[in-house]
Amino acid sequence: MKVLLTTLNSQYVHSNPALKYLYTVTVDTPDEVSIREFTINNEESYIFGELVRANCDMVCFSCYIWNIERTKDIAASLKKAMPEVKICLGGPEVSFNAHIFAMENPWADYILCGEGEYSFYRLLEVLRESGEGNRLATVPGLVYRDGGKIYVNPQMEPMNFNSIPFLYSMVECETDKVIYYESSRGCPFRCSYCLSSIEKSVRALSMDRVKKDLGYFIYKNAMQVKFIDRTFNYDEDRAYEIFKYLIEEDNGHTNFHFEICADLLSQKTIDLLAGARKGLFQFEIGIQSANPETLRAVNRKENIYPVLYNTEKLLQAGNIHIHVDLIAGLPYETYELFGRSFDKVYQLGADAFQMGFLKVLPGTPMAADVGRYGIKSRDKAPYEIISNMWINAEEMVRLKEIEKMLNIYYNRGGFRESLAVLKSKSGFTPFRLFEKIADFYFKEGYQHKNRKKEEQYRILKKFAHRADLGDADFENAIEKDLQSAFNAEEVKRFLKKGWEI
Repeated sequence: MKVLLTTLNSQYVHSNPALKYLYTVTVDTPDEVSIREFTINNEESYIFGELVRANCDMVCFSCYIWNIERTKDIAASLKKAMPEVKICLGGPEVSFNAHIFAMENPWADYILCGEGEYSFYRLLEVLRESGEGNRLATVPGLVYRDGGKIYVNPQMEPMNFNSIPFLYSMVECETDKVIYYESSRGCPFRCSYCLSSIEKSVRALSMDRVKKDLGYFIYKNAMQVKFIDRTFNYDEDRAYEIFKYLIEEDNGHTNFHFEICADLLSQKTIDLLAGARKGLFQFEIGIQSANPETLRAVNRKENIYPVLYNTEKLLQAGNIHIHVDLIAGLPYETYELFGRSFDKVYQLGADAFQMGFLKVLPGTPMAADVGRYGIKSRDKAPYEIISNMWINAEEMVRLKEIEKMLNIYYNRGGFRESLAVLKSKSGFTPFRLFEKIADFYFKEGYQHKNRKKEEQYRILKKFAHRADLGDADFENAIEKDLQSAFNAEEVKRFLKKGWEI
């Protein structure tokens, strides 16, 4: 049997670990299994043509919020073109209410729910077998059709993670892409908006296995290894040992990305991290809200100050890229209260500050509470919030506008001096400043087309003068920012063209 494992990644630089796990556990079977990854930026006709040309007996799609709608369109077209091909789906976007998905999408032959390594291996084994009886019923977590009916098999207990082969044991390490790696599965926390809250335990690889795997990435000189552990430092001693190993074995090139809880960091770990090479580590710290009532409602610790304090310590060391997150649309947080959370997080001065918006993921406790909190969200992935009892739709759109300004003038870099002067001269809080910039930007209609970075300097200067903040200090600051973002020739061309937008 000829089988293709495929997906649509969000960017070329990303890779899909699920496909590699499945390939690795089936590589010794008689089947001809291969991997082909696309991106959501590829034209649909191109992807469709490549799948038809592959001429496989079964095509398996890995499904996520960023690709599910396009995957459905492509898979449905493939089934029309090749009725004999079997379509198999897996991943978080089809694992919850899979029987409903199967009813609504008759082109889907098989859906694998939950952890897929053994289930996929067993499915291939059953499809190779001939004999009496419904052997598909022996595949854990499989949703399938038989005689016009849809059957849902119970999922198996989670496997011993150490029994699953290293995902790069049978495939080439893509050193020009982000390498996704997990040293543990599950999460000890129960954040109500997260799919990881469903799994009730944490399964960690042995330390010897982790060091062996990471040693391979270091040897291959990978560009970036991104840990997809939901809370990497849930075990202080374990995290410390891995950090220490990576510092000692540093190849001077590879970057390691972790999602951490800052309040779980001890002074011992902070001191260790302060000695790492600049660029070795990158941390994503999900703060989500600074409002205690909101944090309590989503099952997070209510005291935000240890998180802010330890994040500030990491930033003071200056050797680790720190990315912080807030989520707009959580319960009990009004527009004004969100602004206060924004101000507390902005004052940290992190390298990147992401304003996310609540996604009401099917299967999460938050999805069960939409009536309680008056949540309205989009029906299709990524299920983003429209409004709730505390923030109406108009305010949510305004927060979207502020998010755009934050991405342009903070996260893209090159405006730190200008923003500092504007904040100081205006007396605005950070949230209010970005709100004012957003009001100006959208009122002037600058959002109607994509803007080059150089245009954003002209727009910010126009805002400063319109707000009576464009004095000599601001002029010096924005020219300093301009010179830090562009080389001398580019600055010369910019100034020749002038500041008019």
